[in-house]
Amino acid sequence: MAPQRFREQFTQIQRSMPDVPLAVGPDDAGEFLYEKGVVLARDGEEARVVEDTVRRHFTTFAGLTPEQVRRAGPETNRSGITRIRVADPGQGDGSGDPAVAGALRALSAAEGRTGRRLVSRNHVVSIAVNACPGDEPVPASRAAGPNPAAADGVHDPGSAVAVLVIDTGLMRDHRSYPPLAHTRGDAQVAECDGDGILQQYCGHGTFIAGLVAAVAPNTDITVRGTLNDAGAVLESEFGEKLFEAVDRDGWPDVISLSAGTSNGRTDGLLGVDAFMRELRDRPTLLVAAAGNNGSATPFWPAAYADLPGYENAVLSVGALRADGESGACFSNHGGWVKAYAPGERLTGALTGFETPVPYVYQHSTYDACRYGFTYPCTCHHPRHTGVLSEDGVSAKPDQVMFEGLAQWSGTSFATPVAVGMVAAHMTARAETDPREARWQLLRANTEFAEVRGAHVPALLPPTWRPVRVSPPSARA
Repeated sequence: MAPQRFREQFTQIQRSMPDVPLAVGPDDAGEFLYEKGVVLARDGEEARVVEDTVRRHFTTFAGLTPEQVRRAGPETNRSGITRIRVADPGQGDGSGDPAVAGALRALSAAEGRTGRRLVSRNHVVSIAVNACPGDEPVPASRAAGPNPAAADGVHDPGSAVAVLVIDTGLMRDHRSYPPLAHTRGDAQVAECDGDGILQQYCGHGTFIAGLVAAVAPNTDITVRGTLNDAGAVLESEFGEKLFEAVDRDGWPDVISLSAGTSNGRTDGLLGVDAFMRELRDRPTLLVAAAGNNGSATPFWPAAYADLPGYENAVLSVGALRADGESGACFSNHGGWVKAYAPGERLTGALTGFETPVPYVYQHSTYDACRYGFTYPCTCHHPRHTGVLSEDGVSAKPDQVMFEGLAQWSGTSFATPVAVGMVAAHMTARAETDPREARWQLLRANTEFAEVRGAHVPALLPPTWRPVRVSPPSARA
């Protein structure tokens, strides 16, 4: 039986958020996840409009009286968003939430009159499969070394480019990997389970930091563990957590963000609107992953790069396949993706080098590319069987051992490569403005690739080596 990757991921994320009933949207189409029974609105008058409108239409929503339509938790300060309960979240299953859909429809007329978005689902922002990364890690030999390899250069605290990675935390032994000797930040929560098995997505933030450091050695990298527990957080919390990260460390030169969600809209995420508006007025450049749905549907926050007023503030990054010749099968694409970087079969530090650690695959590979591509992509090679794809009859899940380096794929990892390219350009040109450095880098770029018929900028680090993989059928 073919794996149902999105459904498997739904199960995994729901386990990591046991107190938050989740649904698949829109209308069970398998495009994103969101909190059941709740909508988001801006604090103040707009929240009151949403509450009043839902109360007038409450008879179409199951399980609530008008008095039960109310704010579901404390209002936030910086993000300016509140959760409003519009249904009993315990009703129904995870295949959509008619009450939430009804609340959105009820507010559509008011939004038309005001010309302003008033209400939103409370989406799950995630690094997960079908969002980021594009596959699970594969052990890599130390002899082959990282790819991209560490660039020449030294770390100079006086001129280093400040990079803030918003992701999972750092593995405890990360400093034993030389490029990460100067990296600081939050520790990864619960690296292994009770049996000593590495948990899924542990090492994601460490891998990203290692890619930045390899491409741009003169960087001060801080990793914040904003996205622990299957790499997921509710939209209502995400904006506040972004503010907490920059309040704690100060606004950096560059933010590397390898998470997001689609939402079926073209005007952004309500939960991060306040953060994005403040970002727009700061000198910081946000470099964000385009997502791994193999889709042209906007993925946020990356797609802010295509919204008026955010062109300078956001660089959205898609993934090139291992040989760099075209886009990776899983990479989102479209005019809102502004650059592409290597993002398939990159090699970097999953852990440090102190202690080997076992890992059990959670997802099974496919018999062929799930997006219809014919090259030997990570959808089906190398082969493995995962726990979440088991039907009680299939073979035992595969287990591997990591001893430091891993090969991993996703726009999650194309993003820090692009971050490193911007940072390295800043160092080489003594450029202190990361936004200007981005434009200089793109203007000077001479490499391009074909992505779904489009001729797109390809940011290729000098130390990156194309990986050419023979089809599995051609192997011994």
